Amino acid sequence: MSDGDSTTAKSVVGRKADDVPEEYEAPSTCSAAAEVKLDSLPIDESKQDNDFLEAVETQTPCVRFEDLNLSPELLRGLYVEMKFERPSKIQSISLPMILTPPYKNLIAQSHNGSGKTTCFVLGMLSRVDPNLDAPQALCICLSIELAIQNMEVLLKMGKFTGITSELCLPADKANYIPVSKRTPVTAQVIIGTPGTISSLIATKKLDTSNLKIIVFEEADDMGGFEDDSVRIMKEIVRWSSKCQVLLFSATFNDTVKAFVSTIVKDLFVQEFYQLFVKKEELSLDSVKQYKVNLPDELSKIMVIKDKILDSEDGVWQTIIFVSSTRKSVGMLHEALVKYGYAVTTIQDALTLKERDKIIKEFKDGLTRVLISGNYLARVFDQCQVNMVVNYDLPVMFDDPTEPDNELYLHRIGRAGRFGHKGAVFNLLCGDRDNMIMEKIERHFNHNVTEVSSWNSDDDFKDALEKTGLRDYL
Repeated sequence: MSDGDSTTAKSVVGRKADDVPEEYEAPSTCSAAAEVKLDSLPIDESKQDNDFLEAVETQTPCVRFEDLNLSPELLRGLYVEMKFERPSKIQSISLPMILTPPYKNLIAQSHNGSGKTTCFVLGMLSRVDPNLDAPQALCICLSIELAIQNMEVLLKMGKFTGITSELCLPADKANYIPVSKRTPVTAQVIIGTPGTISSLIATKKLDTSNLKIIVFEEADDMGGFEDDSVRIMKEIVRWSSKCQVLLFSATFNDTVKAFVSTIVKDLFVQEFYQLFVKKEELSLDSVKQYKVNLPDELSKIMVIKDKILDSEDGVWQTIIFVSSTRKSVGMLHEALVKYGYAVTTIQDALTLKERDKIIKEFKDGLTRVLISGNYLARVFDQCQVNMVVNYDLPVMFDDPTEPDNELYLHRIGRAGRFGHKGAVFNLLCGDRDNMIMEKIERHFNHNVTEVSSWNSDDDFKDALEKTGLRDYL
């Protein structure tokens, strides 16, 4: 099924966009870039050798949302619906740049749970003219789950504004509509996947001439979608050359660097301001990480059952990340259910409706333990998650001896959202796991504490005590 066959159904989960039409033509231009130098958000000095960094500027952070000249409707959404009290660090720095004329272009790197979603959602909502029934803000998401999650935030934050929005996602069989037969998109804010957005633009179902702001979210997960994203950018710059560009990412890998270089050097003529966090600061301070050496795979299940989940405080809201075969995942699920735990598992064999139901039940707290593959590592945004268990360490797809450091960061970022306390237990079995764990520690310049004995109740009780999770009881 082509990604160009679009739908607005919000129950679609578990997939990414497919291939899109041939590349657009657009004139090549050149632009300069500037880096924001701020003590409160340290800049990664290693990035200064990039050829698209040419200047340095200082930005004054905001202390209150009222400092941003937002509409009463948006302030009400922030305080009443979102329950915010004040801007987070990344928000206080980036929002004045995003919301204050002349509306700066921004490439920002900030860790998971820092509040970057609020930055671009608020940016999109603040730029829309409610009296113009045409697309004015566009957010490109590289997974369906992420698009749905961002739309949920937008609907909540913009509840009192009257601004219209639409999800543009690949269609499932139940909602199949060929893109050529669908009605033109008239919603003011569009959130969607690259292939669907490209198809809508190519078939003139999505007019880009009134776009004021475009957002790329989680750009470090762009693998395979760089060309699609560039196609979209080329079409936008053709009709809306002054469109504000925001790119947010938890990490800054080579793919993102190449994409940024293309945007900055070949497409847009405005300046681009950049915020970077030092690599070693990307690990969340509020998350306590542990590693546990185990003799075999069966002992992993025993540790989860007897030491991690079986706490005197009850079962924490826990995500167990696996990279194993369906058989081993099923064995883990069956064992935990057998011992009386309310466990749900996200598997490829499930229908989209079943996956959506499982995720909602977990978010609502109806189930306490969720076993998942990697796709929830980047998009699951729930502050109630206290515990993450890496049943399998994340490794590179083409080289299982090398860790996927960015995926590890995203996984542990599911715990400790928005400054809450969290705990991560990495289950290691054998020399290979220990080698991968050591590489992760070196990459982030962070020593992960080892639980001395995998079968000691006292050692695990001491580890859990140090996480500070009991502060939330």
